[in-house]
Amino acid sequence: MPVPGAPDVHILWLKTELLHPLDKGGRIRTYQMLRHLVRDHRITYLTLDDGRRDPDAVERAQEYCTDLVRLPVETAMKGSPQFYWELANNLVSPLPYAIAKYRSSAMEREIVRLSEGDDSIDLLVCDFLASAVNVPNGLPIPTVLFQHNVEALIWDRHAAVATHPLRRAYLRRQSRLMSAFERAQCRRFDHVVAVSRQDAAWFAREYGVSDLSSVATGVDTDYFRPKGTARPEAQRLIYTGSMDWMPNADAVAHFTDAILPAVAAEAPDVRLDVVGRNPSPAVLSLARRDTRVRVTGTVPDVRPYLEAARVFVVPLRIGGGTRLKIFEAMAMEKAIVTTSIGAEGLPVRHGEHVLLADTPAEFADAVLRLLRDPAYAASLGARAAELVRSRFGWIRATDHFADICMNTLAFVSPNAKLVGQSQ
Repeated sequence: MPVPGAPDVHILWLKTELLHPLDKGGRIRTYQMLRHLVRDHRITYLTLDDGRRDPDAVERAQEYCTDLVRLPVETAMKGSPQFYWELANNLVSPLPYAIAKYRSSAMEREIVRLSEGDDSIDLLVCDFLASAVNVPNGLPIPTVLFQHNVEALIWDRHAAVATHPLRRAYLRRQSRLMSAFERAQCRRFDHVVAVSRQDAAWFAREYGVSDLSSVATGVDTDYFRPKGTARPEAQRLIYTGSMDWMPNADAVAHFTDAILPAVAAEAPDVRLDVVGRNPSPAVLSLARRDTRVRVTGTVPDVRPYLEAARVFVVPLRIGGGTRLKIFEAMAMEKAIVTTSIGAEGLPVRHGEHVLLADTPAEFADAVLRLLRDPAYAASLGARAAELVRSRFGWIRATDHFADICMNTLAFVSPNAKLVGQSQ
């Protein structure tokens, strides 16, 4: 973008948060794509703002948008009394909790005002499913839903691994509600963009979506590159991610309880670094229960931790979309062991770019293989890095997304197809 001969486009970009700090995969993907888009096009970034952000988050928004519109919102802190009160009240709601908490009449009014105003907005992009709850029907501009995950699939997987009957029942209800909401939203937008071909196939097969594209995940290959100043520690493992996100918390608990003991039986000096923001009490307790685990919390730069590790582990049992953490580790030339769910949607092959292992025994064996054979681990990491550096820079991903926006503008006539007519 821009397409030769095409005019600049004014995009209304909807989000439920400001992007800084860049400590979550979704924020990173949005930031990297917007900072390239805004060089050629006008981006009005309309977001909810609960005040829980970096002090410079508003100032730094100029890195990725032309105009910033913030609407105040109150959201409950996870684990607070208000949070559990809202969960209980959600039992009688037709919306899943992860959507209902972002419902905002102020955002809906602002979307209408901006789309019908004098600023000549050409296209609306709803970034993540949650913002869609505030998009009214009948807008006079084409609309794109940017789906970073199959949200219903995440909740379905949460329910599948839940052990407590009441928790499992609650999560199953959330999965059903999310599936119904997600299906309706995907079918009422003019175009849906997924982050992998696998997700796109799901939307087509399960939701009957026909106006559909996929944009590959990218990685900043200049930033994520080994400095070569430190050798990996012989038995150091690492897992990275937002540690207040349930799939990550489940993954590290599963690894610590079901996989790490088997690895330690053969490699007694093994250590695991759990690196990521806001570790939940359950994640913090892992380090108290097992001295082989170190929970760092937020770090200013993840790269030294990646460079110090021999193996990057991704024992995910729950998830959706694509895992930016894997592309970052690949760019850092790390040997990776991941579950099939962890590598879902990524163009990696077992034995060539990563090792795939889905049972605890298989996962432990794969980790031990890499710890015992540093030369093989290095060759696996080198092939992984070559793949992402040659094919998955952010500029390429952004150009593809921009082409989709242009095509939506070219082929969707607002007078012929208003959002909401295809429900």
